[in-house]
Amino acid sequence: MSATHTGVPSVLAHDLPRPVPADELAACPVGEVFRRLGDKWSMLLVVLLGGRPHRYNELHRAIEGISQRMLTRTLRGLENDGLVRRDVHPTVPPSVEYSLTPLGRTLLEPLSALADWAVHHEAEMHEARSRHTST
Repeated sequence: MSATHTGVPSVLAHDLPRPVPADELAACPVGEVFRRLGDKWSMLLVVLLGGRPHRYNELHRAIEGISQRMLTRTLRGLENDGLVRRDVHPTVPPSVEYSLTPLGRTLLEPLSALADWAVHHEAEMHEARSRHTST
């Protein structure tokens, strides 16, 4: 960040074109990350794997309501994005363990900041929703 933008949140440091072109919005790396982590299961998997590596069945048991198909798809997507590593151990039968990659571990701090913000402002957001739904 340049000296002229000291103290300005990075998302505000650059002016967006108006209107925002659809192709630019689709190619935005920030939007891509939010699409990946904003689904129902990805952020939860990143948090679980941030604590320690897990075997597939451990993850499946740890998340109530996730189907095997959705767990497999979500893990595969996180793996394709370089956030999760799948290690197959040569046992009989083979055991598979999932862990965060170094890149995936770098997500833990910003996710923690977002989670802290959400907890800190939960009451305010709930109150705002109540005002808008009662009008």
